[in-house]
Amino acid sequence: MPPPLTVVQLLPALESGGVERSTLEIAEALVQAGHRAIVVSAGGRLVPRLRHVGAEHVELDIGRKSPLVLRHVPALRRLLRRERADIVHARSRLPAWVGWRALRGMPAGARPRFVTTVHGLNSPSRYSAIMVRGERVICVSRTVRDYVLHHYPDTDAGRIRVVPRGVDPARFPRAPHPDPQARARLAALHPALGGTGPLLLLPGRGTRLKGHADAIALLAALRADGPDARLWMPGVLQAGREGYADELRALARAAGVEAVLELGPATDAIAAAYAGCDLVLQLSRKPEAFGRTVIEALSVGRAVAGWDHGGVGELLRELQPAGAVPPFDMAQLVQAARALLAQPPALPDTMDYTLRSMQDATLHVYDELRDDRDHTAR
Repeated sequence: MPPPLTVVQLLPALESGGVERSTLEIAEALVQAGHRAIVVSAGGRLVPRLRHVGAEHVELDIGRKSPLVLRHVPALRRLLRRERADIVHARSRLPAWVGWRALRGMPAGARPRFVTTVHGLNSPSRYSAIMVRGERVICVSRTVRDYVLHHYPDTDAGRIRVVPRGVDPARFPRAPHPDPQARARLAALHPALGGTGPLLLLPGRGTRLKGHADAIALLAALRADGPDARLWMPGVLQAGREGYADELRALARAAGVEAVLELGPATDAIAAAYAGCDLVLQLSRKPEAFGRTVIEALSVGRAVAGWDHGGVGELLRELQPAGAVPPFDMAQLVQAARALLAQPPALPDTMDYTLRSMQDATLHVYDELRDDRDHTAR
């Protein structure tokens, strides 16, 4: 039986987002497998949740965009030595640079192995290139793998491991469709979501990149055909983004759909939101590295319509091709939405994109490096 590993994950902070969620999920998997999980960041609201799963947190502001961040290199190096770290796993560019410099100052024989995860399609540059310096480079989709190899052709493809993100089916259980009770609960909270027509859902933060204007245009086109369609966009209302919400309300008013549109803050009950809707939209104007919304919605049993680019297009082509729409073709989007609402497609009963499979694959990457070191030592 090999001894337990000590894995140190590096990221800017533990506030919210997909990177943070993946960090917690791997920390929990490490602890459950009998390993030791340490996370280094500037802290944030998710630290108590991290500690609740049995992981440790060390506060170092390694994600601040300033040359002064490099002053944390010696402290991180001391931490790695003191805790006898086996693996350093960097999930963001600036923390990766701090981690890489800390490792360079350690003797090769006592140096932890270096893993990076490319979570996004960052602009190619020498700064971003740190994310392909890992002894193993985890890519969250085939889209990201292709992007890395295209923009960093010197990268050894043998070091890349594609480990897609995953959802916990217990948190996103299959719901009947339609689900009148789920819809009634949503309407009780948000009267604009009532009625007997289809409910569209576009979850996403308040930025034009998420395609909210396209969703409003789709809503107007569907209502022009007669059905009493409604649209909910949780995540739009954010502190400091009030002007953007006003802009969307003005668009909806001009299109005659303001009364059947609900803008809201992000919801913690996203699985219930999927259950209460009839069609989920993923209309990001910028290609995304992965499409977590797609697999969450499909897990609950709701069809998705989205632009066919990036990780979203990759998942839709594989799991629900009828929802993959040529990017920014509004006529095709309206046609696809009408078809998906009129005849919901058969959705997969199970998917490979589970939380457990993501956790197992990541821990396997760690084991690869340990086995490689043991073999080298012999």
